[in-house]
Amino acid sequence: MLAGLIFACMLGLMAIRVPIAISMFVAGVFGYLYQVGLAPFLNNLNGLAYARFASYDLSVIPLFILMGNFATQGGISKALFQFASVVMAGFRGGLAMAAVMASAAFGAICGSSIATAATITSVALPEMKRHGYSGRLATGTLAAGGTLGILIPPSVPLVIYAILTEQNIAKLFAAATIPGIIAMFGYMIAIAVYVRLFPGHAPEHDEDRPRMTLAGVLAVAPIAIIFAIVFGGIYGGLFTPTEGAGVGAAATFVAALLRRELTLHKIKLCFYSTAGASAMIFMIFIGADMMNTALALTQVPAQLASVIQGWGVAPVLVVSGILLFYVVLGAVMDELSMILLTIPIFFPVVMGLDFGMPKESVAIWFGIMVLMTVGFGLLAPPVGLNVYVVNGMAKDVPISESYKGVMPFLVSDVLRTILLLMFPPISLWLVKFVG
Repeated sequence: MLAGLIFACMLGLMAIRVPIAISMFVAGVFGYLYQVGLAPFLNNLNGLAYARFASYDLSVIPLFILMGNFATQGGISKALFQFASVVMAGFRGGLAMAAVMASAAFGAICGSSIATAATITSVALPEMKRHGYSGRLATGTLAAGGTLGILIPPSVPLVIYAILTEQNIAKLFAAATIPGIIAMFGYMIAIAVYVRLFPGHAPEHDEDRPRMTLAGVLAVAPIAIIFAIVFGGIYGGLFTPTEGAGVGAAATFVAALLRRELTLHKIKLCFYSTAGASAMIFMIFIGADMMNTALALTQVPAQLASVIQGWGVAPVLVVSGILLFYVVLGAVMDELSMILLTIPIFFPVVMGLDFGMPKESVAIWFGIMVLMTVGFGLLAPPVGLNVYVVNGMAKDVPISESYKGVMPFLVSDVLRTILLLMFPPISLWLVKFVG
């Protein structure tokens, strides 16, 4: 009952537009005070922030965010989209497919879904409109493509999952690579099917096809080099993920400078934006820590694990139920808040089940399944944060049209999730090559 009241308090505060971090913190304070009193609460509060933020691994988050901001302000997204549009020029709906490819490539140096959606939309949306794409297909594609920002490594939610569950970040990045690539091709197939089933949303023939040039290839070469250095170094054991993030941020800064698009004002903007995003994430950390501490005192997580184990239900059905819960929760919370709040509850439950795999493999596979599922909340109504971001940049497209536009991509998401759920080796194949 107390655990239910804590959740009700959090949801009630969120309903009146209290920020998620504060909602979780206040609900946690209520539960903690009720159970142990004021003196133990103040003693816990005294070391709460230090205990969380003293972790060296957490520094990877602002570094990857800074890397993405340098890429955004340095005009790298424009070069990626132009190159992708040349590659996909011969396909019907090719410009929409190019937007998906550019989102995947940009996500590989960004790590944020919202940033990927907003950045690629600013470049791709005017071109798609100019070539006759409908507002429904254009905004739906760009919103869906933005989710690749957290599916393709580096992924901030995946870093947070690794820290919460004490897993190897490099192995989680490796595990997310193939599912991320499957997601990209799944979206491209969805576009190919959609433009054939519903003519008129994309041009039948694009007479204004771009041509491959040496300048276009050279423009994207720095991105490929940065990706190779960062992830080759991480997977090759040359440096840790945190060091890799630092190297990636520095390399992206140099690449942006060489493009001559970074001004002093833009450099300041990169650091301000990184500070703001990092502060938001760390505030959610504190709120989730307080709420999870209060929930742990209720013994509900431990009781839930023992009850589910006693049911004798197939482990894959338990994971399926958890993933469906994430889909529902995505209607009211963002992906970071969901992971911070629920992983301390669900992770012990999953680790107590027998999947016929080593425990580390179960932990990594479950992390990928969670990552795949929280992306639903970024697209599905009634919230769909990516949809709101993209639709806000497309002033002439009704929000209802944007929601209709993401439906083919949600179908692709469902099929991909089922595939990864039934065949864990797909996610785990690359992990065996990481030392």
